[in-house]
Amino acid sequence: LQMKLCPIHMLSVRIIQAKNIKSRDLLTASDCYVRLWLPSASNTKLQTKTIKNSDNPVWNETFYFRIQREVENILELAVCDEDPLTKDDMQFTVLFNVARIRPGETVRETFRLVRPHCPRWLPFLCLWIYFCFSTEKLDVRFGYDLCREEQEFLLKRKRVVAGALRRVLHLERDLHGHEVPVIAVMATGGGLRAMSAMFGHLLALQKLNLLDCVTYVTGASGSTWTLADLYEHADWSQRSLEGPLKAVKEQVTKCKLNLMSIEHLKYYHKELAERAKAGHVPSFTTLWSLVQEMFLHERPRKYKLTDQRKALEHGQNPLPFYAVLNVKEEKFGTFKFREWAEFSPYEVAIPKYGASIRSEYFDSEFFMGRRVKKLPESRICYLEGLWTNIFTRNLLDGLYWSSNSNEFWERWAKDMHSPEEDVTIIEPPSCLSGKLYEMFQDILTKRPLLGKSHNFLRGLEFHKDYIHQKKFIEWKDTVLDAFPNSLTPLQKYLCLIDVGYFINTSGAALFKPERNVDVIISLDYGLGNVFKQLEMTYKYCKIQKIPFPKVELSKEEEKNPKECYVFADAEDPRAPIVIHFPLVNDTFKEFKEPGVKRSLSEMEEGKVNLDNNCSPYYLIRLIYSSENFDKLVNLSKYNILNNKDLLLHAIRSAVERRRSGRTGNFPSHSGAGYP
Repeated sequence: LQMKLCPIHMLSVRIIQAKNIKSRDLLTASDCYVRLWLPSASNTKLQTKTIKNSDNPVWNETFYFRIQREVENILELAVCDEDPLTKDDMQFTVLFNVARIRPGETVRETFRLVRPHCPRWLPFLCLWIYFCFSTEKLDVRFGYDLCREEQEFLLKRKRVVAGALRRVLHLERDLHGHEVPVIAVMATGGGLRAMSAMFGHLLALQKLNLLDCVTYVTGASGSTWTLADLYEHADWSQRSLEGPLKAVKEQVTKCKLNLMSIEHLKYYHKELAERAKAGHVPSFTTLWSLVQEMFLHERPRKYKLTDQRKALEHGQNPLPFYAVLNVKEEKFGTFKFREWAEFSPYEVAIPKYGASIRSEYFDSEFFMGRRVKKLPESRICYLEGLWTNIFTRNLLDGLYWSSNSNEFWERWAKDMHSPEEDVTIIEPPSCLSGKLYEMFQDILTKRPLLGKSHNFLRGLEFHKDYIHQKKFIEWKDTVLDAFPNSLTPLQKYLCLIDVGYFINTSGAALFKPERNVDVIISLDYGLGNVFKQLEMTYKYCKIQKIPFPKVELSKEEEKNPKECYVFADAEDPRAPIVIHFPLVNDTFKEFKEPGVKRSLSEMEEGKVNLDNNCSPYYLIRLIYSSENFDKLVNLSKYNILNNKDLLLHAIRSAVERRRSGRTGNFPSHSGAGYP
């Protein structure tokens, strides 16, 4: 996407006075005010104070606008007569083209309303206009390069990873910088199931000394709870995860009936009122965030996303990313329009536009790339509410998940492959059918429990040739991408929802070519079809021309899945090696540890029910028994430990690819360490 940073100018308009404003009221003089509107700078209309009972009002009020000369700036000035009982009377309106003024110039303008039939009564408006350059820096970062903080982190983390790989792979020497592969952990969502199982997976990686080999870790929905918990501690990956796991078990197995107690309801009300007063947009998602915080922690936490930077300052932990989708408030289902968004301790970004802001700026008000209303950084519970926002779906999203998703994918793929035309012709339906269609469309696409956040892209202009820019094309995947007036920079708010309503994956941040990921350890917490999300990810990447290995399974593998699969693309060295761990119970039924068979008395511990709706780990279950929690964590831990050889083989292959200029042949296969 071609970026052109146009200079911002400051325009100040001082409304001085008006004269000879004839009152529209029979008994009193005019109650005048002036309304100012500059559409190219703001959607908000400003106005002066009202001067009561005066035909010659004096205001002496100054208003400021940030403008760009590359767009047409027409200032609308309307003189109005306030009326408390009826609609305010419009006296007259002036349209002033700001292009008449040169930067650095101050002009005094007097606008007269010519009335030939009444030459002695000539109303006029007088004002000063000053136009100057602004030296302010933009608060939105444009471009696709990694931010400075991430680049500095990578240098530090690379040293940690190089040392860990030497120990794990028993190398004779430390790897040179260009030889160190970028390894990422990619987790799906899945509520408490995802949160609990991810602790087991990470604990197993820690026991294999592989956690220090990981550069990135990404989460979505329920797995973001795991990451948010861990990164509260600056050295979490250097300490045993047994302690955090014990604390999580205590919360997951505890009764939650007090979440709606009178005391808690008063707390929720107080917090909601304070956020609304501060300038945040009130929504149901805010309430969900507070309930969720009490559900997981039983107490308010001051902890913020930027506090996680302490866990990264020495490169001691992987860099976390939290995945979410930006969608339309209405008119469009998630399959028709959604945009990937990513949160990290450093930045919040929407990759499609090459735009990002510092994480502490999120939910402040922005316009034209500048933070115009600064709000304090929110506590992390409010972000967790967005990342796990399962309430903002519409009926069309629900229809998708209750039917055959392959039909939706085929339709979406067809739309993405349709030839692009310079002219789009929309033929309206007949009157009756059109109204019925609109009515059902509104019902299907309305999001009743909408969560809104201030849009940091608001007011930004598109380059005239944006649709053909390579970087934009990489993320161009919706029906509105050819219509700039319908895209996010024209919206007042972001509408962020759980990624599961499109693809339950957190991998979008890892597909960014600048991150150059070599190995993805894929942790899937889905029930039922355990390959569905990975297959959807592959299909998406194929259509978007994002390097990703082919995911193809036999009917036998789909029916009886193994614990671990390795997918690689021998033809495309840009594609990462994907080591996929579905949530399955295979050899764990008979082995309590790799190579250690269960006794008869221990067989019950190997029975983990993952049968979708009948499972004790079904999505809507909010409490686990102690026994079921232990089974899920132990299963997740076992599946990693039991496939140590596959993990090490894939990582060793990635090292060899790096050494040889990122080429090589690594076949896709599956397996388990013990029978």
